[in-house]
Amino acid sequence: MKKLLMLIVVVITLLYISNSRIQTTEIIVESDKVPMSYDGVKILQISDLHDATFGENQENLVEKIKKTKAELIFITGDLVDSNRYNLDQSLELVRQIIDFAPIYYVTGNHEIATNDTENINNSLTELGVNVLSNEEQIIEHKGEDIRIIGIEDPLNGVLVSEALSQFADNDLFTLVLSHRPETFQDYVENKMDVVFTGHAHGGQFRLPGLGGLVAPGQGFFPTYTAGMYTENSTHMIVSRGLGNSAIPFRIFNSPEIVVVTLKSI
Repeated sequence: MKKLLMLIVVVITLLYISNSRIQTTEIIVESDKVPMSYDGVKILQISDLHDATFGENQENLVEKIKKTKAELIFITGDLVDSNRYNLDQSLELVRQIIDFAPIYYVTGNHEIATNDTENINNSLTELGVNVLSNEEQIIEHKGEDIRIIGIEDPLNGVLVSEALSQFADNDLFTLVLSHRPETFQDYVENKMDVVFTGHAHGGQFRLPGLGGLVAPGQGFFPTYTAGMYTENSTHMIVSRGLGNSAIPFRIFNSPEIVVVTLKSI
């Protein structure tokens, strides 16, 4: 009986740590296309919140974000969860961090599944968020420009490859927000520089030596679940995300925010 109780305590402790302790993952991206004025710029990525809460009014998550001192914030979809849709709760995080840095956002599949995308986008825009729906923005710093592209989740009916094609063949250093990592080859073929994705939830259960177990769009033992993947000149960042959806818990897969530092070489 004592051994059973100890096992239960261990399992509960593991589940608590794996689902509530936020990890900050730092990644450096080096490229000769990064303008010198952007050398050292930090970009914070938030993905797959799924209406999860971390402390009262998101205070634990907000404190983690504040400590990064990021100059740009990217939200790469599934801020809400279509299975327990609570837009006001999801927007609370944005309200808390909107003054930290410019925020850019793209939809995930859960936003589209709510059939309330227009309201979500309008609500975010009213808070000061740059909502990118298969469009680009050129931003300038100290006289030098880079490009930020936002690709809507393909659940809206437009394939990622189709959405990307209109932005190919541009010499500007390009950052892409796109929810789906399984379309990595589309980013490579269109010569995108750095792509920020989520959706895979880190494989939900991470197995030592094997990685993630299962991910939407990739099935069992998925290829793209966490960290940076590089092919040719394209770097894809995959955030493990913060919340859960159909599978309500994680194992060996803490909630994560990602900080990418740009380096000019």
